[in-house]
Amino acid sequence: MKILIKIILGCLIFLLAMGLLTLTTVDWTPYKETAYYKETKQELEILTFKGADKGYLLGGWAKANITPDKPANLVAYKPRGPYEFVADSSFVKAIIIGNAQFKVAFLNYELLIVHPELALTLREAITKQQLPVDQVYFTATHTHSGMGGTIPGPVGEIAMGGWDEPLVNTIKSGTLKAISEALGNMDTVSLRTKKSEAADFVSNRLIATDPIDPYIRQLILENTAGQSCSLVTYSAHATCLSSKFMGLSGDYPYYLSELMEEKHDFAVFAAGAVGSHRPKAPGNDIQSIKQYASSLDSIVNENKYEKALVGKQILATRLPLKLRSPHYRISHNIRLRPWLFDWAIGDNPAYFDVVRIGDALFISSSGEVSGVFYKEWEEHAKALGLSLFITTFNGGYIGYITPDKYYSGDYYEARDMNFYGPYNGDYFKEIVSDLISFGAGK
Repeated sequence: MKILIKIILGCLIFLLAMGLLTLTTVDWTPYKETAYYKETKQELEILTFKGADKGYLLGGWAKANITPDKPANLVAYKPRGPYEFVADSSFVKAIIIGNAQFKVAFLNYELLIVHPELALTLREAITKQQLPVDQVYFTATHTHSGMGGTIPGPVGEIAMGGWDEPLVNTIKSGTLKAISEALGNMDTVSLRTKKSEAADFVSNRLIATDPIDPYIRQLILENTAGQSCSLVTYSAHATCLSSKFMGLSGDYPYYLSELMEEKHDFAVFAAGAVGSHRPKAPGNDIQSIKQYASSLDSIVNENKYEKALVGKQILATRLPLKLRSPHYRISHNIRLRPWLFDWAIGDNPAYFDVVRIGDALFISSSGEVSGVFYKEWEEHAKALGLSLFITTFNGGYIGYITPDKYYSGDYYEARDMNFYGPYNGDYFKEIVSDLISFGAGK
């Protein structure tokens, strides 16, 4: 009996020790009282743009096929193994905008995300190649039927295809090729923006009655030869295809881009403020998503209103974003200790890239920011004379950024995928609003 008691006590002590080692409580300190908030605001105060205004803008674009020779593991939903067929190839696309003195490369990948390790690898390759690019602005289509193999770490290895060095080298080579060709194609361009409402094709997937961002936004470049390029954003997740689908596909962004290239010579789809937003597609097979893409393309084509860009300056900067310690929750008030999260997921950098081209302002987020916030930000930008583009997957990944009222609810985005604790909704609302004012010179 004494031995049994000792065994039970030993087990209890072990479980208690493991709990203390791996679990802690949520930090509910209001964000404005934290050191990370004050540090970010201090960074904002000294933030400056790099760039130039030469009285003209140059633009060039190109793409490279990055589909591997051998099937790669599919990413998202769950471990699915290698794709069984290629429904459509995967590409890296580059748009270079700038002048003789300063150039920004908008790089787009038909991937779920641009992981920090991949972003670092690509930046180092661009520097080593001595390509004349002053700032890189990463985007992704966020396809949930794309390649894994670019996400290291334990969770990445289990569910995201891990880190596939040959595949990463293929992506790196394709990136350098696309940038080099885009630089070689640069010509004087005129730019215009276009905004088309597509509210019937996206919904709030957390609370059906909550707001959505319903707009397809475009930045259109046209060179002296009459060739045009469209950089398009939309807030519906690229999740149309079934989780049982075993083909490689860019989902609806691929087919929308393909359709847009019937009017433009080149099209790039960058995921917008996709947090909380799902597509309202008629089905989850290839034919259905082609139909969905066609509906979106028709809306764009029927909208004839375009606005010429005012100004010829190209400006860019990056704001480091400080955060609370990792807060991966297993219940409302219990979370994993930061060391365990960092081991499993990795220590992800967070920042905003900010690019101003004339009166168009691009802000990229390391967080999968909710489109619920967009209306307020866009109204603020419009009052300052700016056309606003919010994009995500910029080479950092910190999970979902949703309205604070969602944090206490039983929502996947706010419980399982909010990596850095409470109040990030209001925190992001404030910082992005500050960046809009900064972008306008206010």
